[in-house]
Amino acid sequence: MIGVALSTQGLVKRYGRRHALDGFTLAVPQGAVMGLVGPNGAGKTTWMMSVAGYLRLTSGAVDILGAGPFNAAVHSGRLSILPQDSELPLEATPSDLLYRYARLQGLSPERARSSVDASLAEMNLADRVHSSIRSLSHGMRKRVMLAQCFLGAPEVVLLDEPLNGLDPVEQDRMRRFILARRGRQTIVISSHNLNDVEVLCTHVAFVDKGKVARMATVQALTQEAGRVEYLLDNAAADIRPALTAACEAALPGARFTWHEAADARASLVCVYDERAGTVAQVNKTLLPLLLAKADVLSIATGLSLEQAYLKTSVPECPV
Repeated sequence: MIGVALSTQGLVKRYGRRHALDGFTLAVPQGAVMGLVGPNGAGKTTWMMSVAGYLRLTSGAVDILGAGPFNAAVHSGRLSILPQDSELPLEATPSDLLYRYARLQGLSPERARSSVDASLAEMNLADRVHSSIRSLSHGMRKRVMLAQCFLGAPEVVLLDEPLNGLDPVEQDRMRRFILARRGRQTIVISSHNLNDVEVLCTHVAFVDKGKVARMATVQALTQEAGRVEYLLDNAAADIRPALTAACEAALPGARFTWHEAADARASLVCVYDERAGTVAQVNKTLLPLLLAKADVLSIATGLSLEQAYLKTSVPECPV
């Protein structure tokens, strides 16, 4: 049975009258890659900083690896964090700096050195280990910070916007690096890039106004019923109003939206609820109407993570 690596219950963090966290409750399964998704100011960074012990909470409970809230004596080397806005000492070198961090985490001199060398190689920095931080580009500095997070293979890793500032090649390298750690480490990623979250994460939490609005597996969110998209050919603009009206009459309560596609094609998106039945029943109802007016080239069901987020957070968004 999979346990919980990290849990927070009812976290509240107030700044005067403003609530940065307002009952933030979340359980992160052991070995999961959890994505935190939400608007700016939703509380994602505040939650991470609170879990890591950088902020004092107003109220609520944190449990890391079954050993309570962060305690350096207990969790040193077991939890790491990449803050969103972190800086490095400019005169240090990646090799020396990371070695000191590794020793502070409790690694022996031998293990610290091997872990530093391995982390820098994995971040494609083997040729810059003795360069000053000052001489490194922004993206290289970000990779040094990422290397620090994985020194000694901590059990829980918190990453705030880990791919920001990386070029496309290094972003791809980092994606593969994180994917290889699924099931081996518990990783929480805060990101506005929903495509990255969908690729990297096993679970996702939608965060808003200091609390979790919804948490589920990525698979459950993207495979849920409620949306079907028909790619049509020969669906000229002048026939669409009548076709939409016929579909609405056949499937009361459903919403229909047209999207232009390439080569004068168009997609008709139907969003429906459980009263309409299964996907097969929806297709059985709509396909005869569509085929009478146009050619159906393909049918796609389910949601992208972005569509699932918009559906949850913006109910009127035509996904």
